[in-house]
Amino acid sequence: MMLKLLALCFFTFLIYVPIAEARIRHYKWEVKYEYKSPDCYKKLVITINGKSPGPTILAQEGDTVIVEVTNKLLLENLAIHWHGIRQIGTPWSDGTDGVTQCPVVPGDTFKYEFKVDRAGTYLYHAHYGMQRESGLYGSIRVSVPDNFTEPFAYDYDRSIILTDWYHKSTYEQATGLSSIPFVWVREPQSLLIQGKGKFNCSSASLTADTCNTSNPECSPYAITIIPGKTYRLRVASLTALSALSFQIEGHNMTVVEADGHYVEPFVVKNLFIYSGETYSVLIKADQDPSRNYWMTTNVVSRPPNTTQGLGFLNYYPNHPRRSPPTVPPAGPIWNDTAPRLAQSLAIKAHHDFIVTPPTTSDRVIVFLNTQNDINGYRHWSVNNVSFTLPQTPYLIALKKKLHHVFSQTPPPEGYDFVNYDIYNVSKNPNATTSNAIYRLGFNTTVDIILQNANTMTVNNSETHPWHLHGHDFWVLGYGDGKFDMNKDPKKYNLVNPIMKNTVPLHPYGWTALRFKADNPGAWLFHCHIEAHFYLGMGVVFEEGIDKVGELPSSIMGCGETKGFGKP
Repeated sequence: MMLKLLALCFFTFLIYVPIAEARIRHYKWEVKYEYKSPDCYKKLVITINGKSPGPTILAQEGDTVIVEVTNKLLLENLAIHWHGIRQIGTPWSDGTDGVTQCPVVPGDTFKYEFKVDRAGTYLYHAHYGMQRESGLYGSIRVSVPDNFTEPFAYDYDRSIILTDWYHKSTYEQATGLSSIPFVWVREPQSLLIQGKGKFNCSSASLTADTCNTSNPECSPYAITIIPGKTYRLRVASLTALSALSFQIEGHNMTVVEADGHYVEPFVVKNLFIYSGETYSVLIKADQDPSRNYWMTTNVVSRPPNTTQGLGFLNYYPNHPRRSPPTVPPAGPIWNDTAPRLAQSLAIKAHHDFIVTPPTTSDRVIVFLNTQNDINGYRHWSVNNVSFTLPQTPYLIALKKKLHHVFSQTPPPEGYDFVNYDIYNVSKNPNATTSNAIYRLGFNTTVDIILQNANTMTVNNSETHPWHLHGHDFWVLGYGDGKFDMNKDPKKYNLVNPIMKNTVPLHPYGWTALRFKADNPGAWLFHCHIEAHFYLGMGVVFEEGIDKVGELPSSIMGCGETKGFGKP
């Protein structure tokens, strides 16, 4: 009888416990060019509803997000990628031109619809050509479910995005990259903190109509804080080129989240961050409240020819535009790789939120990152193959079995490990182009080894942030020099590796990743530096394509999909 009463009480409890229902978050955006002065220099900027950065998407884990995007760029297509959202069940909403959809043509409205299945800090940005660096980007902040307690406490939540900024248009840059002789984009003119920077207008012969440092659009970005409170600062990078260091004068930062996963907390003074990465750091407002403090960001891994980005940590009730009484602190030494590698190695999964990786993999693919020439044109390549996009998006071609629209020759899964010298310019810098893809067995475990090498410049190896669409991966390890297939896997962290969607490949080093090919679709994996991807530094993975649902006709209309889905 007692058991029956207990069972009845338990059943009644289950019935009456309130459960938060997932909601639909609906946004309507108009995307167009407008003249703006984010760093005091007036140029055309892509805006969303008149703003750059665009509006922050706020949602709770389990919600559905609907974004209706109207392309008012007049002469330019667009696509928007939801960076870090895995698109489980909705691969056609990944927003990747040439991979998961045809671009949105001028005048059309496209509806992206997807579920945010995990709390965390994410991004959105353009994924058409090199459009991202024109200002089309913003934040996605997904809160935890009701009654869930995060493994750290804070009073307020703030977000900032760090970017670099060029005065030349993406068309000018792309034309130079595609020319003989090769014209590199060079270093950016400014660094922006939440869309605001300060270019030295006196450094060039510019009129006040073109460059005006008194323009309020380029006043330093300020985060207002209340003395004694703890703040969660979500810091993200969407630079076109630069690896960055971010620091706050007089304040330590405790890293607690990376790419949507909780981190075993550790303290930094300089947060190194690469394009496509997101972090949450905790800061305590425990300094002298009678003044403001500098927030600064600096270029690392490249010669610092761009002045640092500046913002204010504004202690209330000081005026948010009151300049700190000190000189902005200098960032770390730009070419010192050791502290950057040390931070990468320090990022481990929080002890209460470890997702244990499979102990072994079914397949190992090694990607040698190189700079190459093809018929006199400069390219970036993976295993001496420079990636090109077909006219018909892969997702559609695979689902519709249009095998003739891209190469069916499997791309290489490694390079000449024994003889290739990663420390010198390649003796044979020639490469080939291909739009072939990597076919992965569904639900298999795949290891990716990213191997860095010398560029076509003597004594030069660059930092490459690699981003995987549709998945998170375990970061198993980093190392200097050439990866040793026999020795280095024994050093893998299989105990508490962090899961991420974007990871740096350090100069002359290697990075090892592991992921499950368990999300049906076609997924891009690429260097997040705009010019590098434009020049061929990427691959596409296909997995479980037979499990993908019916494709919406809205993603069609280009290549051989013209007329698809129409009566």
